[in-house]
Amino acid sequence: QVQLVESGGGLVQAGESLRLSCAASGGTFSVLAMAWFRQAPGKEREFVSAISGRSGVTRYAASVRGRFTISRNNAESTVSLQMNSLKPEDTAVYYCAAGALFSTNPINYNHRGQGTQVTVSS
Repeated sequence: QVQLVESGGGLVQAGESLRLSCAASGGTFSVLAMAWFRQAPGKEREFVSAISGRSGVTRYAASVRGRFTISRNNAESTVSLQMNSLKPEDTAVYYCAAGALFSTNPINYNHRGQGTQVTVSS
């Protein structure tokens, strides 16, 4: 069973940066696709970014492309999300997820962390 623990959330002002991290345990990390999703109050969960296992191919939601960068360290079993130029609309709980299939669909990620709150004030 893969366990995921996120860290790095917080309260920032618009235009500032945050770096989220996710530590994985209990699985073969290097073969897992990893992703970040977010959910704002009253809204559905939405895809933010994903990175494939061995090749490190990345994908981003249009709303964050150019501002967010996903990366992974297979040796340390971690995945990170560098978030720059944050906007109030980025406010949400951010979840780290792991799955066997590289995808933007949350259905394909059967492991998820508890989430970390990101709040961006205007």
